[in-house]
Amino acid sequence: MSQADWTLDEIGPRLDEFLEPVLKAARLSLHYEFRVGSDDQQFIHPDVTVSFDGDDLDLLLAQNGELLMALEQLTLEALHVPHEDRYRVIFDARDYRLLRIEELRMTAEAAAEKVKQSGTAFHFNPMTSRERRILHLALRDDPAVDTTSEGVPPQRHIVVRPAGQPGDPR
Repeated sequence: MSQADWTLDEIGPRLDEFLEPVLKAARLSLHYEFRVGSDDQQFIHPDVTVSFDGDDLDLLLAQNGELLMALEQLTLEALHVPHEDRYRVIFDARDYRLLRIEELRMTAEAAAEKVKQSGTAFHFNPMTSRERRILHLALRDDPAVDTTSEGVPPQRHIVVRPAGQPGDPR
């Protein structure tokens, strides 16, 4: 997709064309609207946010938003959105994504403090590339720690180390 393709006028109809039949076939009582950008100005800067609401919203957000994330992933795959552009469209409901970003930011800061006090690396549990990116961004300006992503999906995770400490050979 080119830069021009990321306007709401361009991507909105393509999203509708995919989402409407999927939600209907899944018999999910959900509706959605498009917003330009996102309420978060620090970590994510999508061109379009797809915001869901409806009777099945609790189902969409159950298990840490697993269905929301899966629907987003499926949609981006179906629309052939290249990996490097996956941050340009996000799905959200009840500000779940914004709350998750804040949770990740606070967790990253707590991990950094632990690393500074102990001098030993902190390994996060595996998470998605979008969540790992938020951790990296949350700690990018802290000169006392370094972050790296290690492992292969689905076990890829973030490691926070004291600045300058070499990585583990595992």
